[in-house]
Amino acid sequence: MSSPYQSLHHTEAIARRELLDVEEYDVRLNLASDDQTFGSVTTIRFTSRGGPTFVDLKPVRVNRLTFNGSPLDADLLDRGRLPLETVAGVNELVVDAVMPFRNDGEGLHRSSDPADGKSYVYGMMFMDAAPSVFACFDQPDLKAPYTLHVEAPETWTVIANAPGERTESGSRGSALWEFQRSQPLSTYFVTVVAGPYHVIRDEHDGIPLGLSARASIASALDADADELFTMTKQCFDEFHRLFGIRYPFGDYHQAFVPEFNAGAMENPGCVTFRDPLVFTSRVTRGMRIQRATTLAHEMAHQWFGNIVTPAWWDDLWLNESFAEYMGNRVTADVTEYDDAWVDNAYARRQWGLYADLRPTTHPVAGNGASDASAALQDFDGISYAKGSSILKQLAASLGDEVFFAGAIDHFARHRFGNATMHDLFESWERAGADDLSSFTSNWLRTAGPDTIVLDRAAGVLRRTPPAEHPADRSHTFRVAVATDGKWSTRTLEIDAPQTPFEVGGDAVVLDPYEDSWAVVRPDATTVEHLKTLLPDVEDDALRAGIWNNVRSGFHDAALSPADVVDLVVASPPVESTEDGKRRLGSWLLSDVLPLAPAGSLERVHAAALQKMATTIAGSEHQLAGLRMAISTATDPSLLRSWLAVTPDGIDLDVDLRWRLLVRLAVLGETDPEELLAALDAEPTGHSRVEHMKALVSLPTAEAKAHAWSVFTGALDVPNYELEAAGLGMWRGGQEELLAPYVDRYFDELPDTVAVRSGWVLADATEFFFPVTPLSDSTLDRARALAADESLDLSVRRRLADCADDLARRLATARAYPPA
Repeated sequence: MSSPYQSLHHTEAIARRELLDVEEYDVRLNLASDDQTFGSVTTIRFTSRGGPTFVDLKPVRVNRLTFNGSPLDADLLDRGRLPLETVAGVNELVVDAVMPFRNDGEGLHRSSDPADGKSYVYGMMFMDAAPSVFACFDQPDLKAPYTLHVEAPETWTVIANAPGERTESGSRGSALWEFQRSQPLSTYFVTVVAGPYHVIRDEHDGIPLGLSARASIASALDADADELFTMTKQCFDEFHRLFGIRYPFGDYHQAFVPEFNAGAMENPGCVTFRDPLVFTSRVTRGMRIQRATTLAHEMAHQWFGNIVTPAWWDDLWLNESFAEYMGNRVTADVTEYDDAWVDNAYARRQWGLYADLRPTTHPVAGNGASDASAALQDFDGISYAKGSSILKQLAASLGDEVFFAGAIDHFARHRFGNATMHDLFESWERAGADDLSSFTSNWLRTAGPDTIVLDRAAGVLRRTPPAEHPADRSHTFRVAVATDGKWSTRTLEIDAPQTPFEVGGDAVVLDPYEDSWAVVRPDATTVEHLKTLLPDVEDDALRAGIWNNVRSGFHDAALSPADVVDLVVASPPVESTEDGKRRLGSWLLSDVLPLAPAGSLERVHAAALQKMATTIAGSEHQLAGLRMAISTATDPSLLRSWLAVTPDGIDLDVDLRWRLLVRLAVLGETDPEELLAALDAEPTGHSRVEHMKALVSLPTAEAKAHAWSVFTGALDVPNYELEAAGLGMWRGGQEELLAPYVDRYFDELPDTVAVRSGWVLADATEFFFPVTPLSDSTLDRARALAADESLDLSVRRRLADCADDLARRLATARAYPPA
């Protein structure tokens, strides 16, 4: 089954761009009349060369259509497209429609805060969601200014891309908000944030600043406001210094909104962030760094993405790779988080490498996305982490003077317009770079990473390009060598299949500082030495590089689960134990321990307890050790004791309480009544999500049936609860209960396109994939369904990636059968 809407093809976008120039949008939204739908009246003024085209529109119903003063038949609307027969010259379309509030994090998302029952709205127009909010020519290279008028409940605050103000009272207890005409925007940048948000304001260098979050987390936003504003000001100063071009979009508001799918969205004037980044519980430094780099990443987009926007989605990597690189660089250079690159190594490097190793890998640039839906599939670790790494290499090669001169030239030539990768590289060459065509071909247009390993016996480093995507790449990177417990580094250039390398040491770690982009793995001798060396490594970047070498070795079945467990026990990786699936803690729990020898879980648990006992009370490493201890605990009495009395230095906040309850649920040592009582006692958004995860983690038939009702859509829940249901359902040790759902997953997955779309359609495919049954039959079914061309493209792509992960786990299980 495929989507009920047509995805825009690149050829159609080119034809529409050649035909039209959009002069302006006037959008009137009525958010006050209903909690399921809202009114949307769009007036589009555009110039045409004359001829047929179409406008994008995804309404609940159409009230009235007027084109050039004459009515149009609403029955012409077909699969999200309204055909128009334009005249040469100026045209005007007016669309009066009723649109749906959504709960999937796209379009105009509306949610109710369980803490106080208050409702909140925000817009997320990325890729193809804008037509569910207003009629538009939905493609990135038909930019136009917007004037918004919003009627909202009287108690709400409304924020949008341009400065605005409340002007008068409306009908039925509502208020009218009028916004200034914006700069030219692509449709996917338009947003409205509306609700009884708690708002804090400031100013810096003539730029009005704002922060907002739900009223129930106002105190947490107040506590974080000084840090957030300070980082914002530091980043603005640095971006202005580097680019020499002032931020041009008026106010700079940062809205923390509920149930947001991405980390953030760079809407000019009103950036939206997922509101778990307002910390209501204690977090590690890693999470604070993640928030800081996300803030700087979105600010970098104001130049690269917002001032100059890709002409088509296949150049979206330009936005994300540039913002990823600049976000980390600026955070490390000018904020208190000077270790941002170290955290990035833990959080992002393997995400990109794993994506680049899959059968679904693609070039960073010029991936030839034929339509918008296909382009969305390449919005992954390659677009972010790999592209950022390559830009980092390029900046090092060109030097800052040329690198930023080229970027400034690019912004100036295409200000408020659209451009391509070729335009950017021409700007760099104008700024003094040599011919970059070879660099572009080998690094950006050729998929897959080289693999570089040490052949200790032969005394060489071997470089192997990907078989299906050969490239002639040279690598320059540092190598860390330990001799008699002391580490030293040397710099090597690898430009041949074999490079002589005199080992001269016990442990050899290739490219620990991420100077290049390649798969690097430790040899067996290095692994053995690391078991004694790793605890004493004080260089944080080297520690991160060691763990990434280890992760790559395990991913390729070149390093055993037993060896990984030995390393964890020797030196628990508490530097990166946040819950994100790319972090070390999650990797250890989901990938390594299920394949490790008997007793490994208990060994890791004991190591975590020892880490807690030997770190300073109240330290972040103590908190991280406790999290690992909870996740690996098998003794319910210990978990209960922590629910009653936490270790010295750590408070039992809402996050920690639910970690304990979720683990008790996995062990079958709680019940739905206790979990509901915990939710009722503290009914926050975080509690609601964790309650779902705990409930479906219970080893009961009822729990698994509840999770499955979420997957099929029989139980409609917001996107965060959808994720929690999938992640909580498939638990090791519950295989008998879960066995019936393996076939059901493959049988019923195609029909989920009827109940969800876009981002969450692909996410649900991954969240509910049967990860615990390690069998060839599951792999065969996954590959067969992923090859079915009648299946929605986003589902096929995510399913193929899940199949690759499963194939790698099977390869590791065969190579290292648990004792």
